Amino acid sequence: MTRPDRQRLLTILAASALLGATSAHAARPLTTDRPDATESPFTVEPGRVQLEISAAEYTRDKNNPARDRTRAETWSVAPLNVRIGLTASTELQLVYEPHIIERVKDRALATTTTERGAGDLTLRYKLNLAGNDTEGTPAWGLMPYVKLPTADDALGNGNVEGGLIVPFAMDLSDGWGFGAMTELAVVRNEADTGERTAWLNTATLARDLTERVGVFFEATALVGEGKPALTANTGCTVGLTDDLQLDAGVNFGLTRAADDLTVFAGLAWRY
Repeated sequence: MTRPDRQRLLTILAASALLGATSAHAARPLTTDRPDATESPFTVEPGRVQLEISAAEYTRDKNNPARDRTRAETWSVAPLNVRIGLTASTELQLVYEPHIIERVKDRALATTTTERGAGDLTLRYKLNLAGNDTEGTPAWGLMPYVKLPTADDALGNGNVEGGLIVPFAMDLSDGWGFGAMTELAVVRNEADTGERTAWLNTATLARDLTERVGVFFEATALVGEGKPALTANTGCTVGLTDDLQLDAGVNFGLTRAADDLTVFAGLAWRY
């Protein structure tokens, strides 16, 4: 896909999202797929649009499995997820990174390379199977997705990839909530010779500190090619209105296969 074709596609998708917005009152409380890695099983109401975006995300990786004395730093500027309510139990999602800055320093060769450009576009469809409109009951759903290779050459693998996410959530006592997710994906292998499977599992505990402020603690495990990538994540959310929430968080890599550190801050806005 050429850059003009990619830009036209993204313009059409963005316009479709905006045209789908209405000013109808939301009966459901605001639920988001950020800031933790665990996706929620809840959908946006039909005719509504929910924008989930980071101001910026910073990732650092020095302790990699290759032990090759390289240090990678990545800035993702305004990565976003546009969630469009279709029916009472379904939604369409457009996930996109409009600008990425990737810098790799090779300490052995004393060289630094920097790449800039757009990332891939992922289309996701969420189907809630239970718990969408019944507060306090367990909820779960299905999220098939496909990644389109819209990234600039040095920032993507140029292949179509896809998978299925199964998210789950339930309320616990005393303001605690539990969420979990399993994801099976078919992706290109590192040698670019064929496809492989990747399996991601996450679990998160969230706690309401006040009516508007909450915190979460999360663990993730990704297995597939190479050694497992394990992380421990934490962060907080602040609800400014019924339709606007701010958040911030940090992810810590527990194994060499995981990025050492990711820091982010962003918001979710429903309109």
